[in-house]
Amino acid sequence: MNLRQRRIDKAEVNLTPLIDVVFLLLIFFMVSTTFESRSRLKVELPEATTEHEKDKQMNIIKVQVSADGSISLNDGNVLVSSTPRILRQALSELAQGRNDVPVIIKADAQASHQSVMTVMDVASQIGLSKITFAARKPVGSD
Repeated sequence: MNLRQRRIDKAEVNLTPLIDVVFLLLIFFMVSTTFESRSRLKVELPEATTEHEKDKQMNIIKVQVSADGSISLNDGNVLVSSTPRILRQALSELAQGRNDVPVIIKADAQASHQSVMTVMDVASQIGLSKITFAARKPVGSD
């Protein structure tokens, strides 16, 4: 017969896994939360002027990027090569040293993103910062 008293160990709660889970939840919520910064934008709406529409369109540079990567400027002038150097020269000639000329990029749906990014990059290197994309309405939409 064993008459010795058994030593009873105290139960300990290990907090390490709990702390790990809390930190993981904290990181998850910090990463997945979106912070919305509301700022007031001053919007100036355009007004009608007596300037002819044809005169306005003369100050716009239209760049078309086809599916094979060839680039044409102002509805028809196809560049010999779509390298950035040649594109830079052509855009500089059309801009005539002005930085406020808007550039409208009309890219084919099958055109590579690289060719569109090349046009945007060259235009911004020249100083043309008003760059926009042309789009068309889907067939059957009002």
